[in-house]
Amino acid sequence: MFVPCDRGGGSASPDFKGFTLLMPAVSVGNVGQLAIDLVISTLDMTKVGYFYTDCLVPMVGNNPYATAEENSVDLSINAEVYSLPSKKFVVLQIRSPFIKHKYRPFCQMLLSWVKSSNFARVVLLSSSHAYQRDDEQLLGTPLRYLLTPDLEKAIGGLMQELNWKEMEKVAAYPGINDTEKILHIPGGGITKLLFKECCSKGIQMAVLLKFCSEGDNIPDAFALVNYLNEWLQLIKSESNNSTDTSSQWKIPSSWRLLFGNGLPPALF
Repeated sequence: MFVPCDRGGGSASPDFKGFTLLMPAVSVGNVGQLAIDLVISTLDMTKVGYFYTDCLVPMVGNNPYATAEENSVDLSINAEVYSLPSKKFVVLQIRSPFIKHKYRPFCQMLLSWVKSSNFARVVLLSSSHAYQRDDEQLLGTPLRYLLTPDLEKAIGGLMQELNWKEMEKVAAYPGINDTEKILHIPGGGITKLLFKECCSKGIQMAVLLKFCSEGDNIPDAFALVNYLNEWLQLIKSESNNSTDTSSQWKIPSSWRLLFGNGLPPALF
């Protein structure tokens, strides 16, 4: 359930009609969440509320996008909502893992909010285990996309213009029956379930994902957010002949703590 921030002038829910909702899947390497961090930090998006749910592990922390001592003490929780009305853009950032058996209730609650708020479309940033790719998926770019039928009708041709690769279906029973194909996103968290729910409910949704492995996933996050930017043009490339905008994304202050403290000099 979406709960708006109370900023002294009441807590009326913002109007999100016609907005694009961007959110991450809690997936391998946390790539979607890291990419969302870059979007919120770079666009200086305003926090407008939070998503109250019992489906995520509870957590609380300092402001991950602090720019000064004054706002570093602001608290953040496990699911927060940010908005940029000038671009008709809303971001739901998820910061903790799902509780066991809570994927489906979360998807139902989320899509209920999507429908009641009249979002134009949903964009999910995700990732999948690189080591579980089949032979076809090993070829070319590690980035893939999926569109629900309703969004395919609206923008399907644009993906061909961008020369993007759609996520391939794989054999349901490799080596036994290679004719029956299924959508398989290992390590993708809620990605497959949410995509299927959107297909059945007629909700326009796109999934952008990257094949990767656990480790330092900052380069994967930059690759995924650049992939998103090719389509939505959130920031403009400084170079006219380049689509790489990596140097223009603003890294949030919280990323300094991604790997903990450095090694003490006394060790050497």
